[in-house]
Amino acid sequence: MNIKESRIVKYLIESKSELKKVNWPTKKETTKHTLIVIGMSLFVAAFLGLLDFVFAKTLSLFL
Repeated sequence: MNIKESRIVKYLIESKSELKKVNWPTKKETTKHTLIVIGMSLFVAAFLGLLDFVFAKTLSLFL
């Protein structure tokens, strides 16, 4: 059990030191990237919705 505990402790210590090396984004960068993702998601949703509408209308003409 002592070996397992020391491996867990070693893992946690190494994880903490690695997290200090991370280049965290600023609040401005995070906001900008979030808005880009939301905008792209809305664009893709609108595009796919338009395609669905067009294909449904086209299919209803044939049936």
